[in-house]
Amino acid sequence: MVVRAKVEAWIEEDVDPASRQELRDLLARSDPDARAELEDRFSSRLQFGTAGLRATMGAGPNRMNRAVVIQASKGLVEYLTRAVDRPIVVVGNDGRLHSRQFAIDAASVVSGNGGVAILLPDPVPTPVLAFAVRHYCADAGVMVTASHNPACDNGYKVYLGGRMADDDEQGVQIISPADSEIAALIDATPPSTKITRRQGWIDAGPEILQDYVDAITVTGTAPHPIRIVHTAMHGVGTAPGLAALVASGFTDINSVVAQRDPDPQFPTVAFPNPEEPGAIDLAIDLARMVSADVVIANDPDADRCAAGVSDPRFGWRILHGDELGAALGEYLASTGAAGVFASSIVSSRLLEMIAAHHGCGYVRTLTGFKWMGRVPGLAYAYEEAIGYCVRPDIVRDKDGLSAAVAIARLVSDLKARGRTVMDLLDDLARRHGLHLSSQLSIRVKDVKLIPQMMTRLRTSAPEKLGESPVTQVIDLSQGWDGLPATDGLIFFTQANDRVIVRPSGTEPKVKCYLEVIEDTDPQASFEDLTRIRNSAQTRLNLITEDLRAIVV
Repeated sequence: MVVRAKVEAWIEEDVDPASRQELRDLLARSDPDARAELEDRFSSRLQFGTAGLRATMGAGPNRMNRAVVIQASKGLVEYLTRAVDRPIVVVGNDGRLHSRQFAIDAASVVSGNGGVAILLPDPVPTPVLAFAVRHYCADAGVMVTASHNPACDNGYKVYLGGRMADDDEQGVQIISPADSEIAALIDATPPSTKITRRQGWIDAGPEILQDYVDAITVTGTAPHPIRIVHTAMHGVGTAPGLAALVASGFTDINSVVAQRDPDPQFPTVAFPNPEEPGAIDLAIDLARMVSADVVIANDPDADRCAAGVSDPRFGWRILHGDELGAALGEYLASTGAAGVFASSIVSSRLLEMIAAHHGCGYVRTLTGFKWMGRVPGLAYAYEEAIGYCVRPDIVRDKDGLSAAVAIARLVSDLKARGRTVMDLLDDLARRHGLHLSSQLSIRVKDVKLIPQMMTRLRTSAPEKLGESPVTQVIDLSQGWDGLPATDGLIFFTQANDRVIVRPSGTEPKVKCYLEVIEDTDPQASFEDLTRIRNSAQTRLNLITEDLRAIVV
């Protein structure tokens, strides 16, 4: 069969003995599952895009493996050497399975094909790699990570800097046309066994981690004491995160021991993402036990950050990404942050109002820090998927560890005045109206269904959402409000509700982003706000049910 011929040819040219054996074992089986698996693995080459590479690990061209990483690295270094002499490339990896081997392969390809590779210690958070690109004035950075994906996944993320980027874009993730140009070069690479590799990289010492911690540490007036619960979600954020918190004056920190150290199997969570139901339960339990002021949770590569607080209405809960984004924005603006605030198109409209109130500029971008990181004069950026850039002068990407320090300072400053994050959010609701948002993700087994779902929505837009007439439909594939074209739809309703539907860039999902806004009185009482919030939640629930019926 044709697939068998492809598999046998790959086996002959795969640099990894384990991958070769894996494919031989699949070929030796005659069951339908094995045949389907081989057909999927050899249906196409794993596509390199603005998110780089991210997929399930396994042998074959449509999986993450050593051969694919070696070919991707050859395409990248060829792209760089066509523009600059002896490009400097920083390579880092998180604590996932095979991450270190993939990073070594990437460094060896750079070293063997005209570049200078700097290999970071094993393992490091993703923001340390983004920091190192700027710190070393490197022309590019490669981070081997799948962020908060399941344990079976891994990825390859590319940043540009040095001679390959303008001043405002140092250490920012790639965008078009760089992604497509690199992809074309990857497609033209020879098999992994024929690509030169050399053990000539430079090993970065532990001082790079200390330099990063020093950079994100906030010194000055000692903070008001607070008690923190921290979880690294089986990832790499514990050591540098706690070091930065302690250096910033926060010493009462309780780690979730079961999730403290890197473990690529993520044994205590189904999905290692603080947003997922149940992922944060151990941290919340510990917070109740020790009477903590705040829970701070990082995802496995520590580029994202979530915060949990005690809400008088609901008890302990994790703040929605938009709630934390607004709270941090208000805190930074009120403490002197000057410049431009930015948020992604799928995030709440509240940050724009906060920025205007404080006389700051505001920019809306497409989803992802590859866009927000490029905003000139950036002072703060966030997106609702718990990604925060609070120190763009240090890391021009989402950074869950500098965000952790900012969250601690926010909670500390509020506590010193006898207040909480929930009090701050209530104040923002009184000033700007109550903004309530949520997300609905619809996972599919076959990614080919996603374009069909988007086409159906384009041709048969809903007339009502949450009992309110849809008054405007915006097709983002045509561009909108100065934004580049992207696959997505926006629905506005008469009630000033907004729904955005778009395919996920990293997972087999269609994502729906919902926001409702309720008018409030500046003098509204706690009871008034509770009633308004309940009304908004009811409307949000109705819209969610409508979307379940429409999108699927």
